[in-house]
Amino acid sequence: MATRLPPVHALSAFEAAARHGSFAVAADELCITPSALSHRIRLLEDFVGERLFLRDGRTVTLSEFGRRYLDVVKAALRTLTDFPLPHRSAPAQPRIKITVPPTFARCLLVPRLAEFTAQHPDIVIELFLSVPLYDLSLSESDVEVRFGAGKYPDLVTEKLYEEPTFAVSSPQYLEKIGGLKNPADLQKASLLRSALEPWQPWFEVAGLDWPEPSTGLRLDDLGLLLEAVRHGHGVGLTRKHFVQNLITTGEIVPLFPDVQLKSPPHAYYIVYEKPARDRPEVSAFVDWLLETYRNV
Repeated sequence: MATRLPPVHALSAFEAAARHGSFAVAADELCITPSALSHRIRLLEDFVGERLFLRDGRTVTLSEFGRRYLDVVKAALRTLTDFPLPHRSAPAQPRIKITVPPTFARCLLVPRLAEFTAQHPDIVIELFLSVPLYDLSLSESDVEVRFGAGKYPDLVTEKLYEEPTFAVSSPQYLEKIGGLKNPADLQKASLLRSALEPWQPWFEVAGLDWPEPSTGLRLDDLGLLLEAVRHGHGVGLTRKHFVQNLITTGEIVPLFPDVQLKSPPHAYYIVYEKPARDRPEVSAFVDWLLETYRNV
């Protein structure tokens, strides 16, 4: 059976943090966020089954085990770095790790990402997906786009954009329930639920004194919500840029055009730790996001 090896990126994080006596300085040296460095240290501590650092507020010192393990790690890393690599001449490309919600990635980011790569062909993009309202840790990402209320303590948060929400249905579902002439007719419809697009604020705009629905199909992904609408499971709330293609093809129809929630409770935000902006590639990507999507 093969012996399990410690992750090299965690070893380098441990060595840098021990050398500087600071997670923040070590993170800056490795061009990652402090939270990402902390994550790597925890990963290594889980691997060895011992505490590597003693933490006292912002101060970190090596534990007794950490001091002994550091000698081994430094020797191993030195062996790797000292080994001659005659064909390695090109410098490493700058790269950005970006985490985004699935529907934003599919409908808005990926269709326009070629614009950024054309402007910055030297920057490598690594794209990861997160679940809105649930994945609230930056983990090892440099930049996140989050869909939520915009309240993220200790992180730089810049509003990207928001859109009005409106009700939609499939033509087949409308025919099945005998049509919907006004918002009050929704009492005979199945309302598709999502924590991302709550109904109650929309009800207020529509003049309906109704509570948030507590029964019926719930989907906590905006793309899946639209799929449920398209397949005739009920009426859902959505936004223009997510549903425009489906409206154009006639698979989904907007309801009650005069009833739109202009300021919904959730919007898209760019989130990152302040030191990340000091990296030129991160700054370039954040600026591009703001320029591209603030007036989308």
